Amino acid sequence: MSDILERLSVILEERKAADPESSYVAKLYAKGLDAILKKIGEEATETVMAAKDGVPEKIVYEVADLWFHTLVLLAQQGLGPEQVLAELDRRFGLSGLDEKTRRVQ
Repeated sequence: MSDILERLSVILEERKAADPESSYVAKLYAKGLDAILKKIGEEATETVMAAKDGVPEKIVYEVADLWFHTLVLLAQQGLGPEQVLAELDRRFGLSGLDEKTRRVQ
């Protein structure tokens, strides 16, 4: 399942060197962090609206957009999905309440 994340991660890294006129992702990188964050906010809102509508296909579509733009953020910050997956793995089996109390403030 994480193979798609790895493939996307490679492409997102490649887009850092692409001409912004030739690539949507390169254009987002060129616009900077605020543009990426704005897009994530928009996608999060659309995900919430899709969930409220209750149409499974719309939910999946919007979550895919949200995940994609979050991956763009990770790449822009020099991070990758493997770090997020490692964090999720670290949390696996922990109670959500216990995990919250262990976080560094």
